[in-house]
Amino acid sequence: MLHDQQVVVIGGSEGIGLAVAKAARAQGARVLAVSRTREKLEAARKAVSGLEIQVGDINDPESIRGMFSGVTAVDHVYIAAGSTKVGSPLDHPIQDFKHRFDERVWGSIDVVRAAHDRMRAGGSFVFTGGLSSDRPVPGAWVSGIATMAAEQLARVLALDLAPIRFNAVAPGYTETPMWDAIFPREGARALDAATARQPVPRLVSPDEVAQAVLLLMQNEAITGETIHIDGGARLV
Repeated sequence: MLHDQQVVVIGGSEGIGLAVAKAARAQGARVLAVSRTREKLEAARKAVSGLEIQVGDINDPESIRGMFSGVTAVDHVYIAAGSTKVGSPLDHPIQDFKHRFDERVWGSIDVVRAAHDRMRAGGSFVFTGGLSSDRPVPGAWVSGIATMAAEQLARVLALDLAPIRFNAVAPGYTETPMWDAIFPREGARALDAATARQPVPRLVSPDEVAQAVLLLMQNEAITGETIHIDGGARLV
């Protein structure tokens, strides 16, 4: 159980991050949700009783170091923060894509560097991979590379920084606000055709992903692992 443990959720103001914060609070954890946007954090605090919030940007190492400087000890860190850019690598300035890769990989490393010396025994980091690691989608090439890198990061750091544990979750098509930015007019409904072919033919809920994140936090025998929560989408 997570009772009285300190959980930090980077990207904890909405979607999967918010679901993890809510689930951890339900188990009695002290939860700090971190996000770039104060307004979203305030809304999250209203939605989750006892949630602590702080503005921080995973793209800014100084911001992350400053945020963790105020945290005495940490038991678990979940990194939900991450965005994507859809399009051919030939169609847009490369910096538009590099930013999306950097926040998932170098941003995660910055979090580890800032938090590792505050991690208590049995503690863990959980990264966010994704379906595109196994099932690349045309136009989503940067996501495929970045999510696979995040999953591999969990495996290599499980060795390099043991006994701290490192794991990842790989969500499939999940009902989160991210899709509203990618498909402004249709949002998650644009994924109906994609999910119809899955063995479990529907979107994954953020709460279902959160269940896997909490398992990885609590089971001290699991490290270097990636759990897929995708309705079997990677199999078809």
